[in-house]
Amino acid sequence: MKSTVFITGASSGLGKATARLFQQNGWNVIAAMRSPENEKELNLLENVLLVKLDVTNSQQVQEAIAKGTETFGSVDVLLNSAGYGLMGVFESSNPKQIQQQFEVNVFGLMNVTKAVLPIMRAQKKGTIINISSFGGITAGAFASLYNSSKFAVEGFSEALHFEVSAFGIDVKIVEPGSIATNFKSGIEMIQNTIEEYNAELAAFVPKFTKRTEHIPKASAEQVAETIFGAATDQLPKLRYVIGEDAQFYIDLKNKNSEADFLRLMQA
Repeated sequence: MKSTVFITGASSGLGKATARLFQQNGWNVIAAMRSPENEKELNLLENVLLVKLDVTNSQQVQEAIAKGTETFGSVDVLLNSAGYGLMGVFESSNPKQIQQQFEVNVFGLMNVTKAVLPIMRAQKKGTIINISSFGGITAGAFASLYNSSKFAVEGFSEALHFEVSAFGIDVKIVEPGSIATNFKSGIEMIQNTIEEYNAELAAFVPKFTKRTEHIPKASAEQVAETIFGAATDQLPKLRYVIGEDAQFYIDLKNKNSEADFLRLMQA
């Protein structure tokens, strides 16, 4: 029997690239997205099922998984790819923005994972892959809400790895760097209302970009290959870093003293 992967956020970016790769490798693909009626590519592929899913809607989570298992019989791999970045001055953010960042990046991921776990326990096998970021290991100015949501994904995934391994279920984390996808266009910027931050905010992006502009960035397809490897390599491995820029920032934190790391990041 063909194995089946359930992918959230499959309409674009990493989710779409990964859906294509799994399909090309003979898998059944349940491609979950908020507006499947607008999809013009994945719907043409064999053994790909489009399902409507907003990860913050618990009813849609249950319906999407039920439709997927009714069609293909199982879920062997879950890829939690849906997410977005909320960037800007924390002090200028509003409660709705804060709540929504965690509803999508953390609580939505947890909702889908919780719904799939009974299927994997019954099968006595399965792999859950959560998309984090190098921003789930290192934090930077004006990304406090995005960083904290990805730090939460990291902690949740690591703990769940130990919790479900006895049932034959693996949990893995993929940590990409900057990718040539639509993530940047999907970033929500907090409108700054506090003048004192303006100078630092204006200077930050050029400085941040310059630091790794010479380092090759991974493509969406390369990240998809990393995800596919994590799903199939059967290695006792939790974290998969992809992108030299991601490795740069992770090394900056892990290979320096805390004092040096703080000084280097502040610079």
